[in-house]
Amino acid sequence: MRRRASLVLLAFAVFFAALSPLLRWYAFPRLAKIPPNQYQETVLEAKPATLLDYSTLTAKKVDKLTIVQTLKGNVEESEKIERSAGRDVVVWDTLSYVQGPDGKMVSKIPERYIFDAHSQAPVHATGEMVDGDQVSRKGIEFKWPFLTEKRDYEYFDAQTRTSSPIHYKGTQTFRGLEVYYFEQTVPWTKVPMPKTMPIKITPEQIAKTGMTRWYTTKRMFWVDPVTGAPVNGEEIHREEMRNAKAMGMPKDTVTVFAGHVKMREDYIASIVDQVKSQRVLVLLLTSYLPWGFLFLGAALLALSLWLEARSRRPGTPRPHTAPEPVPDPEPTPA
Repeated sequence: MRRRASLVLLAFAVFFAALSPLLRWYAFPRLAKIPPNQYQETVLEAKPATLLDYSTLTAKKVDKLTIVQTLKGNVEESEKIERSAGRDVVVWDTLSYVQGPDGKMVSKIPERYIFDAHSQAPVHATGEMVDGDQVSRKGIEFKWPFLTEKRDYEYFDAQTRTSSPIHYKGTQTFRGLEVYYFEQTVPWTKVPMPKTMPIKITPEQIAKTGMTRWYTTKRMFWVDPVTGAPVNGEEIHREEMRNAKAMGMPKDTVTVFAGHVKMREDYIASIVDQVKSQRVLVLLLTSYLPWGFLFLGAALLALSLWLEARSRRPGTPRPHTAPEPVPDPEPTPA
């Protein structure tokens, strides 16, 4: 009986020991994925800010500038691309809408970002664009990979349409979460004019005058290393028009926008709560269950060996007793 029980325990030990790496290296890449229908809205503010007044063609101080970033998963497009890519793909249609203190539009930049649902690596397909310009992204944008590492990543900048390193600067605690802090500085770079502007003039008309648009930013992210989701983001952002006298402006270099852009407090709280719930699911597949099954398999193996040893232990010998004497047969009478 003991030997049969030890064999059953041995079978369970092998099962759980084999299940441990399968969960981490087989199930995790197939189950931990960005949903194709995700929708998210984030509001950022610069308080105060410097903004170009197009009515007077001069820069002025304003109390607040608001940036509304919306992200919407395009399920139909992702399914089309998946058929040719042979893997799970997510298509995000995003919009960065900038409005002044009066609520009027300053600029709006649409994007289409196509990437692998698990690794977040860009997938190049028809429709990948920034503000109507076709691009070929390199590196990440918006989100880091699951199980983010303490290293630099290539990060795509939508203004310059190029990628450059975003540097890991250390580990910090943010709202009760251990996060990785990343920082990227984009030097002054000539960038395209937005297709949609608050004045009735096209980028082609501006280009003919010789006026150019330049941009620099210091980008900061606090990233949850388990889910790869940024829980906070800030930018110290500057834009200028150069050779502006060609458009009748009083100065040759005019500030279009300057300010320290920060995520609004209520959106930070919402994102942190969401990340805290999602990271448990990732940890179940990468840490809790694999290690738990491994220790359970080891415990079952030890118990199986103990029972096997008990079954093979020799029994206690019986005490030796002398045989009873056999009586002599009675003599037969003559």
